[in-house]
Amino acid sequence: MTYSKDFDAWNEEKKKLQVTEPELFFHEREVWWCRLGVNIGFEEDGKNSQFARPVVIIKTYSINAALVVPLTTTEKTGIYYFDVGKVDGRVAKAVLSQVRFVDKRRMINKVDVISKSVFEKLRSAIIAINLT
Repeated sequence: MTYSKDFDAWNEEKKKLQVTEPELFFHEREVWWCRLGVNIGFEEDGKNSQFARPVVIIKTYSINAALVVPLTTTEKTGIYYFDVGKVDGRVAKAVLSQVRFVDKRRMINKVDVISKSVFEKLRSAIIAINLT
């Protein structure tokens, strides 16, 4: 399947993001809309005009960066998908194979917080999938 991706529009968006200094704070377990952009091949893309999708903050490294896992509302099964339950009113799955480091300038707004028990299971699933 071949389809066109708008890399040029995403590049323009990245140029704007680079010069911003957002005053926001994020913490582990929170779900944020995050500008993941337009990516190559099977890498998870953002959606809409902001090239964004929801992510769970897995680990904060500083006030400026975090490790995140993207979420999808598409029904998917298999070892690379973890059911996090309802997020912002919709059933969501974490895409375990797409964990990535992001700068805070990519963050848009907080939409939810997942429970401690689900978060611990999610972290364990990420560790397990990345050690096999």
